[in-house]
Amino acid sequence: MKKTFALAFILATPLFALAQKSKPDTALLLRDVKVLSADSMQGRLSGTEGNLMAQEYILKRFEEIGLKPFNGNYKQHFQINNRRAQVEQATNLLGYLPGKSDKVMVVTAHYDHVGQREGKIYNGADDNASGVGALLAAAAHFAKHPPKHTVIFAALDGEELGLSGAKAFLEQPPVPLHNILLNVNMDMLGINPKGELYASGTFHYPQLKPYLLKVKPRAQARLVLGHDRPEQGSDDWTGQSDHFRFHERGIPYVYFGVEDHPHYHKPTDDYENINHAFYPDAAALVIDFLELIDTNLQRLPVQQQRPAKHE
Repeated sequence: MKKTFALAFILATPLFALAQKSKPDTALLLRDVKVLSADSMQGRLSGTEGNLMAQEYILKRFEEIGLKPFNGNYKQHFQINNRRAQVEQATNLLGYLPGKSDKVMVVTAHYDHVGQREGKIYNGADDNASGVGALLAAAAHFAKHPPKHTVIFAALDGEELGLSGAKAFLEQPPVPLHNILLNVNMDMLGINPKGELYASGTFHYPQLKPYLLKVKPRAQARLVLGHDRPEQGSDDWTGQSDHFRFHERGIPYVYFGVEDHPHYHKPTDDYENINHAFYPDAAALVIDFLELIDTNLQRLPVQQQRPAKHE
């Protein structure tokens, strides 16, 4: 993921705020990030031994949480063959919790990172072990509080290599594409000294804005809307993480993330630099939104989905 600093902020106000829910299990949330960003994972580059180790850990967590596999298998294999890389076998990890409706929300976070460069390990604690940790926390929440709609939790591979995992997911979706009403993507949730978590996407999908505005700030984190207008140039995050592949198809999205920080795509993006006060509250904000939108998903207007663009 590549992001830059915004020139202007659009603050989300806590109008009609939600009642606060309990936080995710902070110790478990932080443990997930610590394990996934350990040196032993070798930076989790797609197609490497370290990436396979990350898969094994995430699959174990899927099973512990009780996510259901599609057709008895959590793995969705695919190839990466583009200008950035060639990977014979990359792997998305997909689990779901059934709802009372066939309408689906897809929650995504990429687990791959950039690997090793010049003898240094790029551990990607914030990018994007933090997103995967929050995805697992959201899955655990809904396992205890069953959703009204089916929720797919997708730990995607190949984001750093052209958003390839999201592309593969949509080319071979485990459910009919017309049943997918929303993508919620998380990419970098763990480091922000101002306590700001951005929710991007309402410029394209204004029907989502009222629900985001209902999410009440947490003690150490609050939602800020923005980073999605074309005139912002490189400050427009529309195309900068896996949600873009859903947007290409006309599927609405909300992208949760922080602005760039000094550790972005650096060897210093380590667990020790995750903000242990901000990050659990940032993950909680995402869960608050997911719970709210699950209740109201049927109210979202059906989008005219578009065919995929050829690359």
